[in-house]
Amino acid sequence: MLSGIVLGVVSGVILQSFKLEKHLTPWVKEILKNAEKEQSKYISEHQSLSQRIPIIISEVRNILRGIIPYVIIGIAIGGLMHGYIPEGFFEQYMSKDNLFAVPISTIMAVPMYSNASGVLPIVQVLVAKGIPLGTAIAFMMAVVGLSLPEAMLLKKVMSIKLISIFFGVVTLCIIISGYLFNIIL
Repeated sequence: MLSGIVLGVVSGVILQSFKLEKHLTPWVKEILKNAEKEQSKYISEHQSLSQRIPIIISEVRNILRGIIPYVIIGIAIGGLMHGYIPEGFFEQYMSKDNLFAVPISTIMAVPMYSNASGVLPIVQVLVAKGIPLGTAIAFMMAVVGLSLPEAMLLKKVMSIKLISIFFGVVTLCIIISGYLFNIIL
C-alpha cells in the first residue's frame, strides 16, 4: 500500500510539474472554470442522513451491477487457467530470473479490461502457477490502469499527447513497482 501511495504521489508531481492542463479537451476546461460555482451550490444544500439513504442505496446497487459481471468473468478465467494450464507454464516465461518478465506482463495486460476485483482471481492463479508476486502485481495494476477501453474513455477528456504521457508515467511506475516487489518478496 505504501509503494502505491509513493508512486502515486511521485507520478502526480511529475505530471503536475509539466502543466499539462492545456491538453484537456475544451469542454473539460469549461467544466473546471465552472467547478467552483457548482461546488458552492452543493455545499449550501444540506441533507439529513434519512434524505441521503435512498441515494446511497441506489449508488451501491449501481456499483454492484458494474462489478459483479467482472468478478464472475475473472473467477471463470481463473478457474479455466487453474484447471487447464500446466504447472510450470508461466514460470518458464515469467520467472524472477527473466529480466523482461515484468514489462512483458505489463504489456500483455493492456488489451484486457477489468476492475481490481475481476482480475484478483486471475492473479491468484498466476501466483499459484509460479509467477513471482511482483510480476503478478504489475500485471494486475496494468489491467486496471492501462487498458485500451480506458484510453478510449480518456480520449473524451484528454488529447492523445496527454494520454500518451499519462500511460507512459503509469507504465513506468507499474514496472518499477513490479521489480521492487520481486526484489523484496
